[in-house]
Amino acid sequence: MTPDLIVLAETIHTLDDQDRGEPIQAVAVTDGTITAVGSREDAQGWRGSGTRVVDLGSATLTPGLVDCHIHPVFGLDLTVGVDLSGASTLDDVRSLLRSQAGNDDDWLRGWGLNPNAFGTVPMNRGVLDDVSGGKPALIRLFDGHSAIANSRALELAGVHGRHEFEQASEVVCDADGVPTGLLLEAAAMELVQRHIPQESFERRKARLSELFRDFARSGLTGGHIMDHSEESSELFRALEAEGELPLRLRSAPWCMPGTNEDDWKDLARSIGSGGRRWSVEAIKLFVDGTVDNGTAWLHEPDLYGESTAPFWPRPEEYSDAVHYFAARGIPTATHAIGDAGVSHVLDALESLRATVPADVLNRTVHRIEHIETVPDELVARFKGSGVVASMQPTHCTHYSLADHSDNWSTRLGPARADRAWRCRDLREQGVVLGIGSDWPIAPFQPLPIMADARLRRRSGHPEQEPIAPAQALTALQALEGYTSHAAKAAGLWDVSGSITVGKRADFTAFELDPLSAAPDEFAASSVLATFVDGDIQFLLDRTA
Repeated sequence: MTPDLIVLAETIHTLDDQDRGEPIQAVAVTDGTITAVGSREDAQGWRGSGTRVVDLGSATLTPGLVDCHIHPVFGLDLTVGVDLSGASTLDDVRSLLRSQAGNDDDWLRGWGLNPNAFGTVPMNRGVLDDVSGGKPALIRLFDGHSAIANSRALELAGVHGRHEFEQASEVVCDADGVPTGLLLEAAAMELVQRHIPQESFERRKARLSELFRDFARSGLTGGHIMDHSEESSELFRALEAEGELPLRLRSAPWCMPGTNEDDWKDLARSIGSGGRRWSVEAIKLFVDGTVDNGTAWLHEPDLYGESTAPFWPRPEEYSDAVHYFAARGIPTATHAIGDAGVSHVLDALESLRATVPADVLNRTVHRIEHIETVPDELVARFKGSGVVASMQPTHCTHYSLADHSDNWSTRLGPARADRAWRCRDLREQGVVLGIGSDWPIAPFQPLPIMADARLRRRSGHPEQEPIAPAQALTALQALEGYTSHAAKAAGLWDVSGSITVGKRADFTAFELDPLSAAPDEFAASSVLATFVDGDIQFLLDRTA
């Protein structure tokens, strides 16, 4: 069959472990599927009169990069107002918010705030009261699990004291029961969030479309979305009605505490729904929150006596939910950051062997997301379990420090902070390790993330000391985290993740070779092209 497309490149990393005995420099595509791989000489015999040839010259081609943990629609809400991610001091925060207060119409909004900017000053509504000019204000912290509301926002929301929730959420109050302004976890933040005027559907669609184009320009050809709602479906359908999405999207709606089998049945019905390049394929659960705001689930309390409770007040109900979905062959992905949280998820997944038929269990992928601090014995439990690890290297390199002076490390103490993001140890146990960004919690650009995974410091900052450098990944492992292991983490290794005949024609082309370039140089280099189904989604104009 004459191919529709032939892609040529100086170097092609197929990642399929096949020894073909000669350099691979050509790939043929027919109807969105790879139909041949070989040399440039081979490609001369494939070409027909209607074949398009894209010669990328000295570029390196790999399977398409897939971010294993993103929140594009949820991120539309988390990225409103002023970007505070670059603020390193409280003065920086105040300056940025004062400037934003002069621009915002009704509410002062901000996002990406790193608690390290507060130093020893408690996070309190007073900081916002001083700069908001009488407007209600809500500022989201970088972790996505906490926010600060000012006094006016709390008043509008009718939040005057403590609240009871079905999940581990909290309106933080002082000794007199007066809210400090700090809101922990989704249910508490929603008390204020619901009073903020919402932007139009058309505006949200336009923002999402531009975000997806940015994803493609960064080298991404796919993403595992760790949330989903009816609005998500409506937005994806509306975008597809105007053309193709520039990347493949695999979504996982949330299963939350306080739900029961009727709710789980509704979630199960959504599995398999979708469009041409998006579908609902898994269920996302949470077993804890974050170390930074004291809502992780640790075996021993943090420095402030916090992070001792699970997100599900009755964690056995979490286990029941996992069993419900697993028995129906539905993949799950569980947010678990602390050692007690990871341990409980492993307990739940290991117990599936006694109740779920082997054929169902063997074809269903179950994942743990984040895995920020775990001891040796928990790392060892992953071996042979079939449980996939999904981790975000830049959570380590952007928000913690080698000297343990950051908020995350201070809360945990040296022993637990030294067990940070054990990517290499998990790989050496034979664990599938998918890599991602958790955007908008951290930037989505995959090249710096792969570099950070190798450096264990922020790329482009050679003056920084590496954080737990023994956990650095090799160049190949970092690339696999976005390609072959990303496919395995989604149960899609039979159709994607390598440049192999019969698989999807999803590719990313790089200016530099990700396996041989120095990581800092690779992080600063260009993506030249992305292809999905053999269709060009992005092609860098090198003549400009």
